[in-house]
Amino acid sequence: MRCFDAEISPFCVDFFYDLFKEKVNIDSINAILESKCGCVNFFSSIKEINQLQNQINENPGRCVAENRMEYGDFQTNIELSNSVVKDLLERGVNPNFIIEPTCGKGNFIISALQTFPNIQQVVGVEIYEPYIWQCKFNILELFLLNPLLKVPRIQIINANVFKFSFDSLSIDKNQKLLLLGNPPWVTNSSLGSMQSKNLPLKRNIKSQKGIDAITGKGNFDIAESIALMLLEHFHQHEGFLAFLVKNSVIKNIVFEQQKKQFHVSNMEKLEIDSGKEFSVSVDASLFFCKLNSCPNYQCQGFNFYNKNKTSKMGWVDGHFFSNIEIINECQNVDGRCPFEWRQGVKHDCTQILELEKEGNAFINKLGERTQLEDALVFPLLKSSDLKQTIVHDSRKYTIVTQRRVGQSTDYIENYPLTWRYLTEHQDFFSRRKSSIYKGKAKFSIFGIGDYAFKPYKVAVSGLYKTYHFSLVLPNQDKPSMLDDTCYLLGFDKVEDAVTTLVLLNSEVVEQFLQAISFHDAKRMINKDVLMRIDIRKVLDAVPENELHKQIADISKQIGIKINPNLVDYQQMISEKQYSLF
Repeated sequence: MRCFDAEISPFCVDFFYDLFKEKVNIDSINAILESKCGCVNFFSSIKEINQLQNQINENPGRCVAENRMEYGDFQTNIELSNSVVKDLLERGVNPNFIIEPTCGKGNFIISALQTFPNIQQVVGVEIYEPYIWQCKFNILELFLLNPLLKVPRIQIINANVFKFSFDSLSIDKNQKLLLLGNPPWVTNSSLGSMQSKNLPLKRNIKSQKGIDAITGKGNFDIAESIALMLLEHFHQHEGFLAFLVKNSVIKNIVFEQQKKQFHVSNMEKLEIDSGKEFSVSVDASLFFCKLNSCPNYQCQGFNFYNKNKTSKMGWVDGHFFSNIEIINECQNVDGRCPFEWRQGVKHDCTQILELEKEGNAFINKLGERTQLEDALVFPLLKSSDLKQTIVHDSRKYTIVTQRRVGQSTDYIENYPLTWRYLTEHQDFFSRRKSSIYKGKAKFSIFGIGDYAFKPYKVAVSGLYKTYHFSLVLPNQDKPSMLDDTCYLLGFDKVEDAVTTLVLLNSEVVEQFLQAISFHDAKRMINKDVLMRIDIRKVLDAVPENELHKQIADISKQIGIKINPNLVDYQQMISEKQYSLF
């Protein structure tokens, strides 16, 4: 690929045509370019100059439309970048030094150069070489068309931002700095699956431990890593940060602020219409904060276009909330759940392990019919099955190959039909990519334990934007399994399950979940959110007569007479006597 796979405007073509006729020395060419547009070392070699000469002669308007997903690329349109820098100027932001860590084609730099009158230096870093040239050409065109515009010193650097030394810039801490840009909207696991070179150094940036790091909490947005890295470098410099990022990134930055103690304040989330601006369905905003200030731990939301206030998120008394304005009515149930919430079964082999029943036969997702022993086949529920308060039946079934994680699966040979079926499809298990199966027994599954075999469960979907909990009853005298999109508590006694269900579906819990969950998160409900519901405090908050009424209603629906002893229930949850762990 040639490095000049970029659009070159007629103004730049004419300029280069005349320049190359007069000058052949790279130093003199670069000196003229720096005086015209501020770009230091526009060309790094005579070879580049010759290549550009050839391209101008052959095809001056060449432009490549390459798939940039590897770089999480959603280029900021010039209208949006203009609006952002105008908004910053109205806030009193007037920088001397601008750093854009992933500058792309340079629209933010172009907007900044036209808006901020006191810019002395600009540094743009970009890993994708064609964009480096597009950025330089765009900057040159700006100054050719605006000869009276002040020309600062500009460095456009072809580098991986994670390997770039920002210390080498030697910025005075009192110099007015602006960290500006639109970092990649992609996660490290997505880039890893593409074998991308555009990755941060291998490190667990959130210090996740053990299985949490393996099964998802170690995954993070590249934009988040860039923002945290720059805040670590520059939070004690005079200035501001303004990044266009996904809302989930802003949430994580504010969450990390409690631990990081960055010297930042005035944190704001200015929500944009990403469908309009980027033609994508992602909740995103402009994240703004002031550097070198007394640490603040809350972030006010606004609509970017009309500046109307939305919700405020952040830390209150050591607890993190998505909506601080509504916590007064429900903060009293915040704490630690005495039960451990669990995810459902994870197997990453739906084609083979998830079945439908037809007569005495089972049908897998390949359309194959098979006969199996009943012992290892269980009813299976997914998030879409938890729409009702009471769940009796299931549409699907699953083979449960282990009763606990790490158990040997050799015993399945005692069930010859099941063993033969699994063995015939061994290749499907071998192709599973998750590292949790590495070195484990054949046909291993995850998210399994004694809790999965409890007859009564209280469950909630992790996929849907709902706060409603369901009671899962035994199906054909067997406990129902849930898949890993669901979260559950398992119970031996129906009284305990129903009492817990009623408490979790109470108004105070719904308000609390609204105050701590994020509607734009991939999973609005997750284990961290659920573990903050202190059932002991909920029991104190819900009037006893209302609790008894709701339990009686559930009792009628399921056809089981329930006479709960709330004193025994209180003692059980207070002493954590219930065996769920």
